[in-house]
Amino acid sequence: MSKVNRIVFAIIAFIVTIPYAKSQEKPAIPINTAVENVQKYFSVYPVEKVHMHFDKPYYAVGDTLWFKTYLNTNLFNYSPSKIAYVEVLNGRDSLIQTMRIPLKEGAGNGQLILDPQFYAQDNYRFRAYTKWMMNFDMGYYFNKVVTVGDAINKKLGADITFTPDGSRTKATLQFRGRDGQLLVKKKLTWEANDGWDAFDKGKGETDELGRLTVNLSNKESDKFKKGRIVVKVEDAETLVGNYPLANALFNADVQFFPEGGDLIAGLAKRVAFKAVASNGKGIHIKGKIIDSKKNEVATFEDLGLGMGTFSLLPVLGETYKAVVSFDNGTERSFDLPAVVSDKINVVFTTQDAEFINLGLVTSDDYFKKVEGKPYYIFGQLNGHLIYAAQASIKSSAVAIKIPKKELPNGIVQLTLLTPDGQPISERLVFVQPQQLIDIKVSSDKPSYARKDLVKLKLNLNNYIDSLPGTFSVSVVDEKKVPYNDDDDRGIVSNMLLTSDLKGYVEKPNYYFNSKNENRTEALDALLLTQGFRRFEYADLIKGKLPMVRYMPEEGIVISGILRDNVGKLQTGAGLLLTIPGGAIKKDAYTDAQGRFAFDKLVFADSLKATVNARSNANYRSLVITMDPTEFPKIDEENPYKSSFVQNIDQNLQAYLDNSKKEFRTSNLIEEVVVTKRVENKQTSKDFSALSGLSMPEHRIDGSRFAGCNVLSMCLNTMLTGITYDTNTLKYYITRNYNQGSRVPVQFFLNGMPIDEASLNAIQIPEIESVEIFLRDDLGTVRNLYQNDGVVSIITKKEKKQPRMTLAQIEAMLPKSNVIDFYPLGYIKERKFYTPKYTTPESKQTSDYRTTVYWNPDIRIEKSGEINLEFYNADGTGKYKVVVEGNDLGGNVGRQVYYYEVK
Repeated sequence: MSKVNRIVFAIIAFIVTIPYAKSQEKPAIPINTAVENVQKYFSVYPVEKVHMHFDKPYYAVGDTLWFKTYLNTNLFNYSPSKIAYVEVLNGRDSLIQTMRIPLKEGAGNGQLILDPQFYAQDNYRFRAYTKWMMNFDMGYYFNKVVTVGDAINKKLGADITFTPDGSRTKATLQFRGRDGQLLVKKKLTWEANDGWDAFDKGKGETDELGRLTVNLSNKESDKFKKGRIVVKVEDAETLVGNYPLANALFNADVQFFPEGGDLIAGLAKRVAFKAVASNGKGIHIKGKIIDSKKNEVATFEDLGLGMGTFSLLPVLGETYKAVVSFDNGTERSFDLPAVVSDKINVVFTTQDAEFINLGLVTSDDYFKKVEGKPYYIFGQLNGHLIYAAQASIKSSAVAIKIPKKELPNGIVQLTLLTPDGQPISERLVFVQPQQLIDIKVSSDKPSYARKDLVKLKLNLNNYIDSLPGTFSVSVVDEKKVPYNDDDDRGIVSNMLLTSDLKGYVEKPNYYFNSKNENRTEALDALLLTQGFRRFEYADLIKGKLPMVRYMPEEGIVISGILRDNVGKLQTGAGLLLTIPGGAIKKDAYTDAQGRFAFDKLVFADSLKATVNARSNANYRSLVITMDPTEFPKIDEENPYKSSFVQNIDQNLQAYLDNSKKEFRTSNLIEEVVVTKRVENKQTSKDFSALSGLSMPEHRIDGSRFAGCNVLSMCLNTMLTGITYDTNTLKYYITRNYNQGSRVPVQFFLNGMPIDEASLNAIQIPEIESVEIFLRDDLGTVRNLYQNDGVVSIITKKEKKQPRMTLAQIEAMLPKSNVIDFYPLGYIKERKFYTPKYTTPESKQTSDYRTTVYWNPDIRIEKSGEINLEFYNADGTGKYKVVVEGNDLGGNVGRQVYYYEVK
């Protein structure tokens, strides 16, 4: 029996029933029925997890970002998703780009050119998921913040620090110009706003060190969270910069979490705590627990990430407070949860090589009331039901042993429920009984010279030879790309930990770094304080399964409905799909509901596609309606902003200094002959009324409106971040509308303001693009039109043409039976370039590369040895090698290796 089958067999075998006591009450739902209903969910609803491995932790504008996408699933008897989606969101949570990644054997490669036209210095969030994952809570999507600096276009740089000072907060900004020189004695104006409305502003002049101090009133602190400070510096030209205010206030929240959920009178239990600053990161604290008589009953100190535990024996009728001391000298008190006596909790005691040891505990008084009553205990791990029992409460402490030897690695969620399926206590426990994929990295020499040939050897042992594995390797010059590996989200920490926890987890790799001596205790503290809710047991026990809208994708699908011009569905009608750039020509026929679908398509992004219904006898009266491509909404509150780098220039200084050198070298080109004129597309900045706006949050290409008959109806669904109110017939920014604002969006056509009634007079085929601005940092439009947001519609430039024939005029008219559009295709894969330095002449060139080697295509059929070769760059110091990978059985592995370049 293979190892995978043994694990699945063991999972089924662990579902047990604790025998009834004679006096035990019968539950409302028998244990066998409850188990069957819960198991049905786990066997029918597989868990898919996505991971992304990037070639390095941060980048600069103009770089190419390389990544590999991994898919992990917990079931082996279904066909997993063959497509992953990767979204890029800027620091304001506006969607910049969506990429479609084809997956083969659970992995797919991609890259993203950080084009200066679309990417500026910012903290970007990469969000990855599959269509199947869209059926469930998006809190379990892969999310990672990647910081991008700018050494090319940015004319104004600033470092900002915040210092709370009573009723005001001092913001000290130090400004530098394009070349890094301090901007001394420069006049400037500033404005603090929450997107559109200014709540503070002023004027000033920088001092001899290029600094300016701005005093912000803490009365507006509720606006700091999403607000920004916008500065205009008067130099040879006006320089504009805007900086987030999220960290402008020092505020700390400390929460306490009794193990199992309650402080039960007379029971000594662990209490976990979590201290989080206003920036979302853990902060160091220490303190003491006092009772109502101010007696000290416990002391505590965090383990390094703002989290820790202490033991407390609560007394009924007592109240407890935590007196907490912070590193800045302040002290605050927090109430602990109330002491109760009428609860039962599940608690963790120990685990060894064979068992997880748990207990059900309650007070002596409450035991008398619940003696003999039945309860359910369910344990699940990575979408497997690993334990199920019906327990009779025979004493105030009931011991439970769960065999773990054959379990997968990951988080075990133990839940205690009432007989009607209501959860009353929960405990998360991390187990790792299985070996990770063993990855050993070695080099032919311990140290090298610049531009030397490096021979790396990878020994990959995934323990299950029948399962193919796929791996990726990155090598970076760590002197130019310094980064604490504990801060990273590797495939092990992601697949086994963070992918099962909702919200932000600080330093994910910390818990898997053997150099961190307290990592086991820190991990347990994390599990005692972090959220976990993939499903609701109450519904599952009753046999109520969630609705599924999306199935695992086998390939790209283009679908729609065919009707005639009076709305009658067309049955058995033929349609032809052509994508010339992808060599695709495919037929489809409508079903009884008039639906058609072209499935399992493979084509690259940005290709023109045509769906044609002209093969039918009544083709002149046919109307094709394409199905829209559905994507998940953007989180209303981004929990990953805690990973944002505030002073990017300062924190990425070594990288950006190298980026300047690399950019100058790569742009020294020989003379070229221009044989074709490139036509520049219009943008909103070409119109004086809109020139003060920054980059649009979203841009919709005119081709997306192909097949649209009524523009206003299409805009209702296509304007990302904007809501249409059917009562006022106006458009509003969604996040402000949801908060009660009724200030509408202002529409512009080629830079001229228009009202909503004029939208349908616009010729849809003439639309070149629609740009959406959710903010107006300078207020240039807001102050004039009293609006909240801008939608700029840009039409194609008029070209002088000779007199058209009747056939040409007819060809320009929109046709309902032929649809031209540009569907989202697969990302165009490129190969990472690795130079060769085999001659003295080649070694004379300058090589400023930071990513020295990237290979996402390492695949093994069984355990074996892989040999890789590449050449070093000019950088000296430590080079960091990161190897990640998984196999089709869900096993994962990661290894970090260093070598020296002198």
